[in-house]
Amino acid sequence: MPTPTPTKTFQVNVSGKLGIGVSAKDIILALIAQIGIGGGTGHVFEYTGEAIRGLSMEERMTICNMSIEGGARAGMVAPDDTTFEYLAGREHSPKGIEWDKAIKSWEKLPTDEEAIYDQSITLDASSLEPMITFGTNPGMGLQITDRIPNPNNYSDTDKRHNLEDSLTYMELQPGQPLLGHPVDVVFIGSCTNGRISDLRLAAKVLEGRRVSENLRKLVVPGLQSVKIQAESEGLDQVFVEAGAEWREAGCSMCIAMNGDPNRTWTICCKY
Repeated sequence: MPTPTPTKTFQVNVSGKLGIGVSAKDIILALIAQIGIGGGTGHVFEYTGEAIRGLSMEERMTICNMSIEGGARAGMVAPDDTTFEYLAGREHSPKGIEWDKAIKSWEKLPTDEEAIYDQSITLDASSLEPMITFGTNPGMGLQITDRIPNPNNYSDTDKRHNLEDSLTYMELQPGQPLLGHPVDVVFIGSCTNGRISDLRLAAKVLEGRRVSENLRKLVVPGLQSVKIQAESEGLDQVFVEAGAEWREAGCSMCIAMNGDPNRTWTICCKY
């Protein structure tokens, strides 16, 4: 048998604090836009820095979940008090003396400050804006106030051709703004933004409002347990009264599961 190739380490340091309206998903999309969908190939991402430490466990899960979109084998955040508070009292967490032992063990897991990574990159959280992808892979992302890039500005032939093909497929033009672009479907949830905190935030925005009759809107909890919790809080009714479809938990439109394929030649915006 061939000898397995050791996994390399890739530090993603996110310094500073996130601005208002900027989320964990914007961090990971900004990273992938910078390094590309193959930038983390053969590596495990470790996310560090002030902005990461300020995230909730659910927000950290969103970032780690999408590490594979950047080519990495896995993504991780070293355990800290936020981790321990999240685990305390959960069904499968240690109890009593075993909990105390576990904490002492977990406190030894963070990477040493003097550790050397195979690769490292720093993102300034304070400079990030909400991100949106416009093409045919997660690496084609930009800040929502930016305009579609021009393929002619790319010296790399493959990147230029990929961008040209994506713009043709998406019927977009170089220099075109994305703000104000019409969409046919809005899809909230699934694995990266379908946790209870995400659904509470979405419900807060939609409560007392009604979406356009010409817009299809789906809300998909990421887990069955999240679906049950959301329904116990009445969030499903907020979505339904706003004109959205409350769907079954799962992957949904991301891979056309749960009976939720996107209709042919419609533009879908996923939160």
